[in-house]
Amino acid sequence: MIPDKDRLERLELNLGRLLIAGVASSAAALALGLVLLLVRPGSTVSQDLLSAGFMILMATPMLRVIVSVVEYVRMREWFFMATTLVVMAELAAAVVYALHR
Repeated sequence: MIPDKDRLERLELNLGRLLIAGVASSAAALALGLVLLLVRPGSTVSQDLLSAGFMILMATPMLRVIVSVVEYVRMREWFFMATTLVVMAELAAAVVYALHR
């Protein structure tokens, strides 16, 4: 089954918006955290903002994969859904490995 062109365009538009929002919010948190770090070195608020900025930046591609899975299910594209689930499993394994290391 060939996916509907409009659905694919909507998916690409939504994924683009997600990536822009993730990178922009990450950049804002990192910039604010950096400014606070320069104004008040050792501040816990600046450390928290910097950590949040990095977490948002790392979570953005994972959210992209989750949105893709949901959209592929809605389009009934089972091959792409399964392939994207494999990618999500690899990302999850990398996160688990990194956290336990």
